[in-house]
Amino acid sequence: MNELKQEIKSRLLEKLDHSMEMEDEAVQELVENEVWLMGKETYIPLAEKKRLCREIYYAIRKYDVLQELLEDETVTEIMVNGPDHIFIEKEGRLQQWQTAFESEDKLLDVIQQIVAKANRVVNESSPIVDARLFGSRVHVVLPPVALNGPILTIRRFGKTPLLIPELLRLGSVSQEICTFLEKLVIAGYNIFISGGTGSGKTTFLNALSSFIPRTERIITIEDSAELQIQGNDNLVRLETRNANVEGCKPVTIRDLIRASLRMRPDRIIVGEVRGAEAIDMLQALNTGHDGSLSTGHANSAADMIARLETMVLMGMELPLAAIRRQIAGGVDLIVHLGRLRDKSRRVLSVSEVVGYEQGEVLLSVLYEFQETGERNGKVQGIWKKTGSLVHTEKLQQAGITL
Repeated sequence: MNELKQEIKSRLLEKLDHSMEMEDEAVQELVENEVWLMGKETYIPLAEKKRLCREIYYAIRKYDVLQELLEDETVTEIMVNGPDHIFIEKEGRLQQWQTAFESEDKLLDVIQQIVAKANRVVNESSPIVDARLFGSRVHVVLPPVALNGPILTIRRFGKTPLLIPELLRLGSVSQEICTFLEKLVIAGYNIFISGGTGSGKTTFLNALSSFIPRTERIITIEDSAELQIQGNDNLVRLETRNANVEGCKPVTIRDLIRASLRMRPDRIIVGEVRGAEAIDMLQALNTGHDGSLSTGHANSAADMIARLETMVLMGMELPLAAIRRQIAGGVDLIVHLGRLRDKSRRVLSVSEVVGYEQGEVLLSVLYEFQETGERNGKVQGIWKKTGSLVHTEKLQQAGITL
């Protein structure tokens, strides 16, 4: 059947007028006509005809074998390891997709199509690129860096963000913690969200941002724009830019944080702090820009503090004591997320940065998730309150009581 598919595609490409822009409907009609004509020469079952029409149309006008996955909202991640191996994440579980690209060249064509739509460039001289595609985050690595062919990873995000009611329904957090965090966001506490890959940091950041008063001006800063801030018209979205062959200079997270300070922000939201930009973020937090939110990769709240120290040192040589004072003065709260063995995402702890004493940043755990067992393969547990907020000055200034 693959030979038949190739023959139909060859005939179609000869008939398509490349000198004019054809509507998708016109191309689809041509595909259907050609398949039905071929059906007169060779017996093709009706179900097979429909499949051929779909696959050939996708190959000519869409994203080939990936199109079906991109249209399936239950697929949260697509991983292409060369032309022959495609894996997907569905309902939190990895599985292999039983379809492949017809050749490495076809996969490269699809990658170039995706990257071009995001106004990015990827080739042998610049083999790694991040881009966006219809609300998804795309990462590409090409040979010779990738040894088993072109690598394409697409992280899907829902058309509408999961807000607090959905997270409560999914059991990701408790109502008590939500009420507590809502008051702190409104009062202008600086909150860091930590967790491992795929733990739901961006989702939780979106949810927390819904608590920001609508009268405030928000500036978001990201490598690839993923945040979906809802309900605030005074919103500025900034995205980094890589250097390219046309001579355009890169625009980094550090550049955007500095630029945001001149835009009269009420809130600065940095999608993810992962490098030297940590020093700029901390300086912003320590110079009156309260109520800022950000995320970072870490294994625990304490590990997030250590990683922030390391990231600051990547951008500036400072005494460790000075860095720790900056962290203690700038970050008020760390919400740590995790992905449990049943693939569920939970808030594992909420910790307050109490201060700096005897050369260390002090943390106080306010809420902690404690497992109580399993039921039908799902982890059961409760969020136990283990401490009380020490620094209540911002709450008092905002007239909010816990």
